[in-house]
Amino acid sequence: MYEFEKSITFVIVSFRSDNVINKCIESISPNIKIIIVENSDNVVVKKYLENKFSNVEVIIAKQNLGYGKGNNFGISKVKTQYAFILNPDTILDKNCLNELSKAQIDLKDDFTILAPNLLNNYGHFLSQKNNLQNEILEVDYVKGFAILINLKKINFDRIFDENFFLFLEEIDLCKRIKIIGGKIFVVQKSKVQHLAKKASGDSLNIELCRNWHWMWSLFYYNKKHFGLRRAYFITLEKFFSSIFKFLNSSFNLRLIKE
Repeated sequence: MYEFEKSITFVIVSFRSDNVINKCIESISPNIKIIIVENSDNVVVKKYLENKFSNVEVIIAKQNLGYGKGNNFGISKVKTQYAFILNPDTILDKNCLNELSKAQIDLKDDFTILAPNLLNNYGHFLSQKNNLQNEILEVDYVKGFAILINLKKINFDRIFDENFFLFLEEIDLCKRIKIIGGKIFVVQKSKVQHLAKKASGDSLNIELCRNWHWMWSLFYYNKKHFGLRRAYFITLEKFFSSIFKFLNSSFNLRLIKE
């Protein structure tokens, strides 16, 4: 387990996430290097975190690079075999790394991505093949809040496509990995808690920003992999569906108030 820990560097892309990032860091072994890419000019959080945690290095980006580019920047500083991409609003369960270590041994390092499962079972994985009595599942894709990347098995110039600012960059990565014959696994006994949206808050402006980036990422992903026609069709369908849901919710809320 100690050797496995020495071979990992955590990369956490943050944007003023100091309200949740402490618990995230505390759930990681102090023996493991953590690189935090702060997508702002917040030097206060850099001084605070580096003084509090001896295994943490905070890199101030000075601007919002986005999730994909921010992770690429962090990965470029990694000197270990594995880069563990982690959201700041996650908490590793105490068994998380131990179970990933067991899986790494069982798989004889023949994987490009290993991912933990969720404590609250949020999200679904498309299973292709079961291994080791269903404890390790080979899948088509994993969610990007917690993924262990085997850098020896991937030779992309940039791990993440930086045209994705937010959303679907991990799905695109998984698709590219599968195209070249890479293997992706979920380790079911390895657990992580994801406090979705807690890193950036839930204000109206933030929600509008999320929706904008979601629509763009959806369009770009489908254009990239399936062509322009499908990209327009799927994005417009989702767009009008979102408008309908918003109007319907507003109407129902108005009826309740009356």
